[in-house]
Amino acid sequence: MTVVQAYRYLGSSGLGEAGLALQTSGGPAANPRFFTGFLTTPQAAAAGLLAVAEVARTRYFQPVRAASLDPVVTAGSDRLRFESFSGCCGVYARLDALPDGLDGEIVAHGTTNVDVNDPLRASLARISGLDPLRLSVGPDDLTVSTMDATIVEKKVPLPPRWLRGFAEVQVLSAGFEQRGVATADFLRRLPKGVLWAIPAGRGLRLTSRPVPGAICVPDGSRLAALRGMLRFARSLKVYGPPVTTGSGPLPSTWELDTGVLRLSLTLSPEPYRGFSGEGAALTALSGDEVVDDAELISALLSWDPAIDVAGLAASAGLTAERVLGALAQLGTAGRVGYDVHEGAYFHRVMPYDAGRAERDNPRLIGARALVSSGLVKLDEDGRAATVGDHRVRVAESSCSCPWYAKHRGQRGPCKHVLAVQLELRP
Repeated sequence: MTVVQAYRYLGSSGLGEAGLALQTSGGPAANPRFFTGFLTTPQAAAAGLLAVAEVARTRYFQPVRAASLDPVVTAGSDRLRFESFSGCCGVYARLDALPDGLDGEIVAHGTTNVDVNDPLRASLARISGLDPLRLSVGPDDLTVSTMDATIVEKKVPLPPRWLRGFAEVQVLSAGFEQRGVATADFLRRLPKGVLWAIPAGRGLRLTSRPVPGAICVPDGSRLAALRGMLRFARSLKVYGPPVTTGSGPLPSTWELDTGVLRLSLTLSPEPYRGFSGEGAALTALSGDEVVDDAELISALLSWDPAIDVAGLAASAGLTAERVLGALAQLGTAGRVGYDVHEGAYFHRVMPYDAGRAERDNPRLIGARALVSSGLVKLDEDGRAATVGDHRVRVAESSCSCPWYAKHRGQRGPCKHVLAVQLELRP
């Protein structure tokens, strides 16, 4: 068997005045592996990795053949994170391997995105008992070693739709709070369709209508990826936004915690709604004043597992509100995510420039075109505006257009409301 080993050199060797300068393939600082070591609970970790991969290969709405299998892997200061979106972009999965779940040192920080092919899935599925699970994460690949195989998954292009998905999820989940604790039996019995759940005793019970304190269950069949890790979990926590009696379908996060691993699935409000079209990040994207703040905060970000908003505000000389606005803006480029368990943002780096999400968003592009064409006419009292052929009420952020009539603000503002917001900015 022939084994080929490739080395990447940092420059050319040469002979200078100081003598012979030989270049090497670098060391931990110059050409790093982010992490090399073992996962301390290999069976549970394998189940979690398979869950993230399962979400990436599944279309929950209008199922077709397996979609992309491209989890994003981030090495932070003390943990590894594995993230993916479903093929329909309506389910976001994340596995956090916490410090006690890692037997090895994170020597560098960074993000990569790799394919998860069938050989790796099969190898992970065979882990049992005390079988070891070793990972090596680098900027260009993920190497997984088990008792029967060593598999190298190379870096692949990230689906462009995921950028908008990452942007929307972090904005939406930043408004979540823990709403209850579910049981494994509750999860196994969830039917299809949008339902609601309310705390009852030590768990949750289903109800057909939204009430204050409830959590939306937007089609329980989309939580199937959690089941493989249920037997390892200590708790199943549920997070979501505030609910009122008139609430429509809402997103929610379902999190399994083993003590050293956390696997979470965040569901879009309805199966047919992908996160990439939710529009929650449009307001952050449209702001002009936050761009400079985002550049400053970006320079100050570290790879801490939870971003300290108060510390950033003190370092940058900004208010906490401006820091939060800057983090929302950075989230639109995939630079930060939000952890509902920690109640805090975390740092990652995506292979996109900060303007990509804005350029790919048709509503924001349309709103800027309306403003630049002078089609936004504010009433004298400032309470309403005419935008082309439509009327916008400023305080209610409502519009006479078909988009607003269909969605009633549940999927972010229409381009006419956005145009008025842009026009009103100082």
